Amino acid sequence: MPFVSKRMKANLAAVPSGPQDVDAAVKALKKLKATKFDQTVNVVVHLGIDPKQADQLVRGSISLPHGIGKSARVICFCNPDKVAAAKAAGAIEAGGDELAAKVEGGWLDFDVAIASPDMMRTVSRLGKVLGPKGLMPSPKAGTVTPDVASAVKEYAAGKQEYRNDDGGNIHGVIGKLSFAETALADNLRAFLDAINKARPSSAKGVYIKKCVIAGCMTAGVQVSA
Repeated sequence: MPFVSKRMKANLAAVPSGPQDVDAAVKALKKLKATKFDQTVNVVVHLGIDPKQADQLVRGSISLPHGIGKSARVICFCNPDKVAAAKAAGAIEAGGDELAAKVEGGWLDFDVAIASPDMMRTVSRLGKVLGPKGLMPSPKAGTVTPDVASAVKEYAAGKQEYRNDDGGNIHGVIGKLSFAETALADNLRAFLDAINKARPSSAKGVYIKKCVIAGCMTAGVQVSA
């Protein structure tokens, strides 16, 4: 039988029953007993889609109004004339063939990869390395773009990609437990708005079936979406 700490038992007992509106859900989450560190607040949305159908996949990217409380390590595949701008925007590495060779050799100490369209021939050979890690640049996610400097700046500041998994769920981050209730609520609304706008036209019936927010070490609070 798994061990459940006193803190988690208290949290489970304090979680309201049934879905709460955004403001009430955030308020309930903030009242749960926290740990000594500032926990990341995660959101999981279960969608009424068929993940096996290519025309029902949900994928995109979003910058939340109050950020997510952390920065990302970004690399940029670009031609030499854009390297300086990419690094000035926050890229930890930028370049073409030499950067591709470094990644191909096993270097993966980054969170996001940005690429200009003219570099995709070079980047495509990294599919077996970047694909399984979810790091392959994609036009749908905004990580393949002519304006690499702007993309680097946005992702380094916390812009995040989202995509459904095989169960039709989307996972995201809406901030830290230390954020004000209004900031977390604003971020959650923005996240849900983005998911709603990304609804595939072929998805029928109830689209957002369930939404839950939780700290990385707290119980979850269900949100009415």
